[in-house]
Amino acid sequence: MEYPHDIEQRLIDLEIKASFSEDMVDQLNQVIVRQQQQIDLLIREISQLRQQIPEGGSGVAGRSSEDLPPHY
Repeated sequence: MEYPHDIEQRLIDLEIKASFSEDMVDQLNQVIVRQQQQIDLLIREISQLRQQIPEGGSGVAGRSSEDLPPHY
């Protein structure tokens, strides 16, 4: 049989654990918000880079030998 003091101590321990859990959830939520902001920024930057690529995607690899400098 548990004594009232034991039950009170268990209740205090549970309250402490709940408080730590709430803090952890808040911290994780802040991390998720920051990561989503970074993801959104990266998506915008990728979109801007794609707009800078000429149609057909021809870059350095698509150049003909006439376009390359003599040292290639």
